[in-house]
Amino acid sequence: MERDQAIAKLVSYALDKELLQPSEAIWGVNVLLEALELDGCTLPETLPPVEEGELPEILDALLDDAAERGVLTENTITYRDLLDTKLMGVLTPRPAQVIEKFQTLYQEDPQKATDWYYQFSQDTNYIRRDRIAKDVQWKASTEYGELDITINLSKPEKDPKAIAAARNLPASAYPRCLLCAENEGYAGRVNHPARQNHRVVPISINGSPWFLQYSPYVYYNEHCICFNKVHTPMKIDRACFGKLLDFVGQFPHYFVGSNADLPIVGGSILAHDHFQGGRYTFAMEKAPVETEFTFPGYTDVKAGIVKWPMSVVRLTCADPERLVDLADRILLSWRGYTDESAMVLAETDGEPHNTITPIARRRGADYELDLVLRNNLTTPEHPLGLYHPHAELHHIKKENIGLIEVMGLAVLPARLKTELAAVADKLVRGEDLRGDPLTEAHADWAEGFRGKYSLTAENALDIVYQETGLVFAKVLEHSGVYARTPAGQEAFLRFLRQV
Repeated sequence: MERDQAIAKLVSYALDKELLQPSEAIWGVNVLLEALELDGCTLPETLPPVEEGELPEILDALLDDAAERGVLTENTITYRDLLDTKLMGVLTPRPAQVIEKFQTLYQEDPQKATDWYYQFSQDTNYIRRDRIAKDVQWKASTEYGELDITINLSKPEKDPKAIAAARNLPASAYPRCLLCAENEGYAGRVNHPARQNHRVVPISINGSPWFLQYSPYVYYNEHCICFNKVHTPMKIDRACFGKLLDFVGQFPHYFVGSNADLPIVGGSILAHDHFQGGRYTFAMEKAPVETEFTFPGYTDVKAGIVKWPMSVVRLTCADPERLVDLADRILLSWRGYTDESAMVLAETDGEPHNTITPIARRRGADYELDLVLRNNLTTPEHPLGLYHPHAELHHIKKENIGLIEVMGLAVLPARLKTELAAVADKLVRGEDLRGDPLTEAHADWAEGFRGKYSLTAENALDIVYQETGLVFAKVLEHSGVYARTPAGQEAFLRFLRQV
């Protein structure tokens, strides 16, 4: 695709997606020319049509041309991302227009507002649909239901030249983190993504100013992020429960949850208070309560232990304030709770270990809170965390288990796409797994299940994927504070009785 045609097509795309109005077409051409450092172009009398899914090809044509003309510093993914985001940014409506549209639709129906905003975030290429389509996804049947497994390929890795250039940049505290509102419209740099096509929507959560946006790396449908206007650390407390329930009151078609507020069991960004939510039903939400429990003084709240590999207390009630009261009581009790016989220590040498990963949703007219008990104790045998995937599972999952994984969606590293395919291939061929760096870490695991199946070229990868799902179920069991054994469940009840 030649350059002038690509410019015409990009303007045509912006008109189709209502990023530009018809009266803005010439202006759209001119702002693109400025961004591309061009003085002019030759356009057809009628703008050409754009096929669905053609945007990446259009942008690639413009980036290739920019690279040939020396407009790109380096023709690498980091510098290409900086420029194509700039191109989309000049075509993206201003924040006030986006906010007005969202709020108008919200008055009609909250779901209409989020439907539009999610589509808009894809149309501006803030959510890069072409990259997310590369993620490998499947479901694995386990005793806890169908777990979701994804190998994350959509998040671009830094190229060596960008890493080297970033080292030479002066330290910057603007924006302070990837979540801060100051990212909206920011041009980016080699060590911070460009966000000219990013728009956030202000919302009020429990009377305080917050913002709503979507994750650029959507791991599930309508994966949204709700973040505090103020750059303030994550904190699980009474106010947090109130905010979560207020959010699902305003957006009843979404769930919302918070990562825990301690290292190892917390999220990747503990410095900025935020929640993650969206429109997706995880296996954990489908999991039933297997042991009902009534908290004294809260007979109006349905409560119990969920049949789930991690240690989950589910609370359901029509009155959200009652849930806030009881959740706060459970949290305060858990923070200070020690049961040495169950290896639950509230603190060691003054360092706190107990916290909660909370998730809120609506069940019809009722409000529901799942409280996942977390503990970040480390031991000589398990230096990365006692309630964390143990060493024998690190060939599949070594990273922290955050909110998304807690609910039953594994986000696995990109290396596994190649490694699992190599495992499947060697199993079919009957070859040694230990002599190849791609498969040696998986050898014990694969040899443990190869005898269970009649492996063929057609079914081997599906079997490896299913077994990977079973490993993820084990990862979650390791991360659960109370083992799913009679002794473990009795210890769980021991905690609940003393609340």
